[in-house]
Amino acid sequence: MKAYHLLIISSLCFCSCNSLDKPDSQNTNPKGTYIDENLPDSIAKLYAPHFISTNLHERDFAMTPDGNEIYYTVMDRNYSLIIYSKKVNGEWTTPEIAPFSGGINTMDVEPFITSDGQKFFFMSTRPEEGQEAKAGWVYQNIWMMDRIENSWSAPKKMQAPINSEAGEYYPTLTNNGTIYFTREDGERKQSIYRSKLVDGKYQEAERLPSEVNASDMQYNSLIAPDESYLIVCTRLKENAIGRIDYCISFRTEDDKWTPLINMGNTVNFPACTASSPALSKDGKYFFFSSNKRKEKKKGKYKLSELKKNALSAQNGSLDIYWVEAKFIEDLKKDFFMKNK
Repeated sequence: MKAYHLLIISSLCFCSCNSLDKPDSQNTNPKGTYIDENLPDSIAKLYAPHFISTNLHERDFAMTPDGNEIYYTVMDRNYSLIIYSKKVNGEWTTPEIAPFSGGINTMDVEPFITSDGQKFFFMSTRPEEGQEAKAGWVYQNIWMMDRIENSWSAPKKMQAPINSEAGEYYPTLTNNGTIYFTREDGERKQSIYRSKLVDGKYQEAERLPSEVNASDMQYNSLIAPDESYLIVCTRLKENAIGRIDYCISFRTEDDKWTPLINMGNTVNFPACTASSPALSKDGKYFFFSSNKRKEKKKGKYKLSELKKNALSAQNGSLDIYWVEAKFIEDLKKDFFMKNK
């Protein structure tokens, strides 16, 4: 969490005057399956503008398998909150802070819901019982909740071998329960780990090989539900597009990983920073965050235009985008065709 937190928030703090109680004036209650009724194609587009993607820093995406709840994160230098919207009588409710989030001196981020909808994982800086609450990115641990009817249980901190004395964050899971996450290996060094679920117990976490952990900074990875590929936020020396890009490694049948490759300009934009990959539950759409700005206007600006731009998405803050996930399979076919 610290790596991208420093990269993103320090460069975007001009938006910190905005607050959650200042919604976009164009908010309405949509009825689409994914909130946004304008489905994307092979070109990435802003997700649910004015409703989800606004002038705030939005990132992350998680949806319950029944399609009735969506969770994401709103963050800034002083807060990080998990936000949710529910479909009620066919309409999505106005986004609000999730009941389990928003504690004093607590940063919550990176929601993930398992494919069966029974468990909810996220990263939080909340203290355990007996610990003193501290402001900032401390106690970076993975927490979990169980589904209870139409709600979630009280959050429980995961114990070893998932959490350790180091910082752990960005949990994603396969269909069979294997968990992938980021662990801080040292100052300004982050690596991707995984832990397999065997007989209901997580095994010793293993650091993925150098094909995945190719530098000192890999973070916020997304594992495919069938464990066939892993998307990682990092910067490759060759073919870099943004400051940090979405890159991908494919897993072979003998549990080997291919070297990371840049996922291209479908999801990576110049001068932008990758931070949160996610998939829709049906696998049709890839969600990701970016701090992409609106295209620069030709000619002179008016003050009214500047004010309007500052209070809308693509103002340099983080926004959520989505695109058809088919391009991932195309990347895989192209990679193995070139490496026969």
